[in-house]
Amino acid sequence: MGLRIMVFLAVLTAVTGSPSVTTRPESDSADMSAHPNSVPETVEETEVIGQNKVQIGLEPEEDVMATGKLNPNHYPAQRAAKVVQHYLNTRYGSPYRVFGLHKVHSGNAEDVADSGRKYQLDIMVQDVMSKSTEKCSAEVFFPKGKQQQQSSPQVQASCEELRKIDTSVQEEAFYQQYKNQSLLSANLPDSYGRIEPEMEPLWHLGSVASSFTMLNESTENTLYNMAQVANITQLETENDQLKFDYHILLHEMVSQEIIHWKLLFSWSPSEGVKVLQMEQLPHCHDCEKPPNTN
Repeated sequence: MGLRIMVFLAVLTAVTGSPSVTTRPESDSADMSAHPNSVPETVEETEVIGQNKVQIGLEPEEDVMATGKLNPNHYPAQRAAKVVQHYLNTRYGSPYRVFGLHKVHSGNAEDVADSGRKYQLDIMVQDVMSKSTEKCSAEVFFPKGKQQQQSSPQVQASCEELRKIDTSVQEEAFYQQYKNQSLLSANLPDSYGRIEPEMEPLWHLGSVASSFTMLNESTENTLYNMAQVANITQLETENDQLKFDYHILLHEMVSQEIIHWKLLFSWSPSEGVKVLQMEQLPHCHDCEKPPNTN
């Protein structure tokens, strides 16, 4: 599985923001002998969030850039819906609140002049911890050309009920625990593919923080999941914010690449996740594949 030579990306962003500075030197191109949107057969992907699994059913598409009504099981609708998931996590995610894409009910795509493509979606979103679901309406705009290089997808979504789930007690307990104990160092899953229950909130934090990267990197030709937290290093608390350095592995399911990123971010119950820096790491020839968590 080929990995691109990684580039450096440093940003300063809050939960409601999006990365604003991107530096991309030339990198090795991946094998693109197959069209990035081609799917040879029906595929069913499983996204693992902690000990929870969310099935993503994907079927071959008939028209890569079709406009009008979309098949909800084909890649174009699924990719756009996945971007909504990342967006919701950047806005509302926490160690005890992570959103997953449960189902795409319907989708519509249209070209917007020469600026990009807009997707209108009806999707089912799941709160991973409570297993609660809500049908949400969303709109995703993918810029193209120079705009694509300068900005991430633009998302509008309405999922009001899931946001009302109260996780304040758990979040405050987690905050006090890690604020007052010795600094942590760990990797998730472990070498046996396990995530212990007491470590799941740290995995969820990684899912939320990585959503900033996945949202920023997403295009119509990508589909990202977080595969592994290779390393967690807790840093000294600053300004009452827990601070973490994560090395994460993202799985880009279209190209089948595993991409390494380093994320520096802070979190507190009152301020949420604030990503301070994102760095795409160089290709690691000797790195082990992430353990199978299915």
